[in-house]
Amino acid sequence: QVQLVESGGGLVQAGGSLRLSCAASGSMFSIFVMGWYRQAPGKQRELVATISGGSSTTYADSVKGRFTIFRDNAKKTVHLQMNHLEPEDTAVYYCAAGWTRENPTSWGQGTQVTVSS
Repeated sequence: QVQLVESGGGLVQAGGSLRLSCAASGSMFSIFVMGWYRQAPGKQRELVATISGGSSTTYADSVKGRFTIFRDNAKKTVHLQMNHLEPEDTAVYYCAAGWTRENPTSWGQGTQVTVSS
């Protein structure tokens, strides 16, 4: 199990940028697949982006070209750089960790991102 703490959410105008950060505890961070998920009001939680221990990445189609996930294994952190934000990006964003992309087993508490039009 790994403990995850997100930061960096907030209110931003459409077209703006935000960077989310997730700090992890534990000694095996470098081999976990890390991911960012989001949940908008009244909607199911959805995958935004993942990054493997070797920094292979995947993205949801809705964020490709706008969001970038990256990690620093030495600092045990993972980040989500979000550019060209749209009101549809408004959601609670969660950091997650797991042995595979398909099955995250640890979750952060979430951070709110609100994009105004």
